Amino acid sequence: MNEKKTTRRYAMEDVPAAAEALKRGELVAVPTETVYGLAARAGDDAAVRAIYAVKHRSPEKPLSILVSGMEMVEAYTRNIPAAAWRLAEQYWPGPLTMVLEDGGGVAPTVTCGGSTLGVRCPDHPMTLALIRALGEPLAAPSANPSDLPSPKTAQAVLDYFDGKIEAVLDGGVCDLGVESTIVSLTGEEPKILREGGIPGRELLDFLKEMT
Repeated sequence: MNEKKTTRRYAMEDVPAAAEALKRGELVAVPTETVYGLAARAGDDAAVRAIYAVKHRSPEKPLSILVSGMEMVEAYTRNIPAAAWRLAEQYWPGPLTMVLEDGGGVAPTVTCGGSTLGVRCPDHPMTLALIRALGEPLAAPSANPSDLPSPKTAQAVLDYFDGKIEAVLDGGVCDLGVESTIVSLTGEEPKILREGGIPGRELLDFLKEMT
């Protein structure tokens, strides 16, 4: 009889092991300042598909990626507007996802065949260390089954997915507990797509002040 798989609980010193697991195509839950995310290498289509399967996520809903900064954004998007640099300087690392033109490099499943890509630099040392160790971005939606509350602790992730994913990086309780604000920068004017950790009006006012 096969023993039931147990999801590993990792600490900061285990970041290299988490990076190796991701390179093997495994799923690893990661902490951010908003909620825990369920991460795979953004370029590994099979692993990204596994995120959808584990979460029971609609295949028509694209994913955003977690990056270590604008240098990584440059490698995966194109035609980056000046507004993106201003917002990143002001609000990253932080609960802000910017939707830009996809530049290629991520798995097709991430964008669901679309031409845009959401990017975010999370404000959590463990996940930033993981992205840097991996050297590439993470596809990482919230670490919960669809339609259930997003987890704010590693234990909440385990309650959902113990035995179904390789590991969870235990970064303590998420500071904000709400998702990131999403702003699209692909049109003529910035557009708030989801309210979250930063008020959308604050972002829009900031950009107006900078013009």
